[in-house]
Amino acid sequence: RSTDYGTTYEKLNDKVGLKTVLSYLYVNPTNKRKIMLLSDPEMESSLLISSDEGATYQKYRLTFYIQSLLFHPKQEDWVLAYSLDQKLYSSMDFGRRWQLMHERITPNRFYWSVAGLDKEADLVHMEVRTADGYAHYLTCRIQECAETTRSGPFVRSIDISSLVVQDEYIFIQVTTGGRASYYVSYRREAFAQIKLPKYSLPKDMHIISTNENQVFAAVQEWNQNDTYNLYISDTRGIYFTLAMENIKSSRGLMGNIIIELYEVAGIKGIFLANKKVDDQVKTYITYNKGRDWRLLQAPDVDLRGSPVHCLLPFCSLHLHLQISENPYSSGRISSKETAAGLVVATGNIGPELSYTDIGVFISSDGGNTWRQIFDEEYNVWFLDWGGALVAMKHTPLPVRHLWVSFDEGHSWDKYGFTSVPLFVDGALVEAGVETQIMTVFGHFSLRSEWQLVKVDYKSIFSRRCTKEDYQTWHLLNQGEPCVMGERKIFKKRKPGAQCALGRESSGTVISEPCVCADWDFECDYGYERHGESQCVPAFWYNPASPSKDCSLGQSYLNSTGYRRIVSNNCTDGLREKYMAKAQMCPGKAPRGLHVVTTDGRLVAEQGHNATFIILMEEGDLQRTNIQLDFGDGIAVSYANFSPIEDGIKHVYKSAGIFQVTAYAENNLGSDTAVLFLHVVCPVEHVHLRVPFVAIRNKEVNISAVVWPSQLGTLTYFWWFGNSTKPLITLDSSISFTFLVEGTNTITVQVASGNALIQDTKDIAVHEYFQSQLLSFSPNLDYHNPDIPEWRQDIGNVIKRALVKVTSVPEDQILVAVFPGLPTSAELFILPPKNLTERRKGNEEDLEQIVEMLFNALNQNLVQFELKPGVQVIVYVTQLTLAPLVDSSAGHSSSAMLMLLSVVFVGLAVFLIYKFKRKIPWINIYAQVQHDKEQEMIGSVSQSENAPKITLSDFTEPEELLDKELDTRVIG
Repeated sequence: RSTDYGTTYEKLNDKVGLKTVLSYLYVNPTNKRKIMLLSDPEMESSLLISSDEGATYQKYRLTFYIQSLLFHPKQEDWVLAYSLDQKLYSSMDFGRRWQLMHERITPNRFYWSVAGLDKEADLVHMEVRTADGYAHYLTCRIQECAETTRSGPFVRSIDISSLVVQDEYIFIQVTTGGRASYYVSYRREAFAQIKLPKYSLPKDMHIISTNENQVFAAVQEWNQNDTYNLYISDTRGIYFTLAMENIKSSRGLMGNIIIELYEVAGIKGIFLANKKVDDQVKTYITYNKGRDWRLLQAPDVDLRGSPVHCLLPFCSLHLHLQISENPYSSGRISSKETAAGLVVATGNIGPELSYTDIGVFISSDGGNTWRQIFDEEYNVWFLDWGGALVAMKHTPLPVRHLWVSFDEGHSWDKYGFTSVPLFVDGALVEAGVETQIMTVFGHFSLRSEWQLVKVDYKSIFSRRCTKEDYQTWHLLNQGEPCVMGERKIFKKRKPGAQCALGRESSGTVISEPCVCADWDFECDYGYERHGESQCVPAFWYNPASPSKDCSLGQSYLNSTGYRRIVSNNCTDGLREKYMAKAQMCPGKAPRGLHVVTTDGRLVAEQGHNATFIILMEEGDLQRTNIQLDFGDGIAVSYANFSPIEDGIKHVYKSAGIFQVTAYAENNLGSDTAVLFLHVVCPVEHVHLRVPFVAIRNKEVNISAVVWPSQLGTLTYFWWFGNSTKPLITLDSSISFTFLVEGTNTITVQVASGNALIQDTKDIAVHEYFQSQLLSFSPNLDYHNPDIPEWRQDIGNVIKRALVKVTSVPEDQILVAVFPGLPTSAELFILPPKNLTERRKGNEEDLEQIVEMLFNALNQNLVQFELKPGVQVIVYVTQLTLAPLVDSSAGHSSSAMLMLLSVVFVGLAVFLIYKFKRKIPWINIYAQVQHDKEQEMIGSVSQSENAPKITLSDFTEPEELLDKELDTRVIG
């Protein structure tokens, strides 16, 4: 820390903590005695506070990690802190205590209140993101930011990173249907949609300036890539007109967009812009806020005094207009409020802007005339309130000298500031400092430590300037003394007077209004410039329609095609001719009625507020009746638009698609708008119902069961195997034919609003198979937790038991345990996987395996131990429901098997009736079959005439299972 402008330094390590690692330093902008130091978040989370310009510090531990700070513009102890986890905190005692304000704040989209506009000094404007990814504009006070005290000045959701609070204006962006709309609030009035020319169709917008009650906006239109169009607004920031097309844009070091437009400081209305013309970039200047532009006249002579042969428009002066992103560099162009008319910039003379053959140029009269001062690139700083210039060569090589000028660059004095050449990394000049101190920092070699060099210019300023040391100069625009409706005379120091200026030494001496002329007016919204002074209506604009302002009140300003340039101070002359006249609004029928939701979406949740906004392009808002029918048997009516400016809320009690109809009517006509709203209930669970085994080249019925069942319209995405594109249906069932044998994966995704859930199942596909229902001894039910993992393990245990008893190959057996009680399963007997073995055998071999398995089951040979002392016996429940089938014509064995099944079932019924005894497990299965879950599905019937049942046929799960089991028996 230095207290003598860098002559000596005191080391502060022991005062901040020897082990403290610092990451950032903040100086309070309203009280520079107060300083904050942030610790490195990778080491700790703490804040060091000083109230004596950094002499001593107090350390405070934090419960969050600070990413950035924002100080209040008036209250020196009020601070906002943005954390790494996107939370916003506030402090009213300069960081000693913090309070959480809100979560999910968009980075760099929070702002303090503006004095004179916001009612409370501690109000904060912020962009908040919701859990579903949308953003909202909210305001609240720092000590009262509970849910109930937050307010939303704009009821609809907005685009992320679109909130801008700047001077009198607040801007937001809303994208609907892929097209962006922009809204503005002037002096905290209700938001109004920004009106650009009808077919500008912007895809990006940047607010350049909001000075002097006017908005400069750069708009990239649909057919632009590296250029933007410049638009300027009326006072309220609503109606924009084109000022210049195709301004060059570029990317900054951080990837930010840089618009090559520069506002000259100290004199209002002067702007420089780089415009792309036929693949060439040329520099233009305006003296009336963009109404008229012209090329820059090149200097008459070069640096050596030789004549410059450069004739407009083929040759002119071109400047680099990028403002430096490095605070320790002067940048390629600079001007100061305290040095009106003085502009220093890097550029070149020729037909277009060059990036190689460049020099440094200066203007002493606000850009009207220019002189070259260096033939290479230099950094140039303003000293002594702009009374002196300091230049240093911009080079990667080490330097020893700098140059000082007291006559606006006409002559330069060379000074050595270091005995050893220094690689200069930057220089710091304290703004407005009267002590003429400059600090240069760099290093002597690539391996050396940092060097700080203090340059004190006090000795070359011999005395304080007096009246005799000043002269006056007139601001001219190509000889015209009236600029922005005023005739201005400035004063500045006489060339060569090496005296020190003061803050009050520069500025305007005389300012008087001029008589209004054509150049004091610009074309109004909806009009286009033709020639020097003619504004004609654009092809899309109807000047006879008063709709532009009539929606705002009982009278409107009837434009003559012109409007006076904002902040232009001309009087009389053509003012009366061009000024708009106030007229009464005629009655007008409603036209252009729209109904939208606040978030722009066409989906709402059942049981939650859906908020509708009604918009009307034409018609009297105060004398038009409004009716809104929600489509569910409920409608509301209003006498005018006043009660519904914040939206109309409604809660839907059921899911479905509802036709929402808005109707506007007055004594001159009516208009209608319709919106179809999808009301959904969030999907919580989906279960995919598929058979365990299917026949190749045979159609399979697959369905999905969702919960809750009353969800309205759902979209189903079906993925089969390794397919890259899904089949999409609105039905919960689908038929599919598998063409390849083996294990196939099926996935269903169900979409409801923003919710998307899925379930996946595997299905074994073979040329032919047989299946058999199995049941178990009752003790298994007691130990059945009815979860998928348990059922899978039990199936594997049964499979191993069957293989052990019968020696049937393991790959020919599949056991699937059904959910629910009593515990039951299905045994699938599959053909061999090995194609060679399959060719040697035939279907009769498969029937022999079936007979082996049935004999083992009927003899109670298939058992397994569930746990010590719990032995479970596996039984045959009934004969197969899926007879052996392949693509051949022979079905004699299947017919015989079916006949035997009928005889066996008849015999079983006779025995039960005759002896009236309870047969174990078979009877249990028949009694409680209604308790089976929806997951239970057997094999696919291989008969072409087998009945197909879809989900839409069912109403209740119990009825579903009844029909399912009935189908199995019929099959």
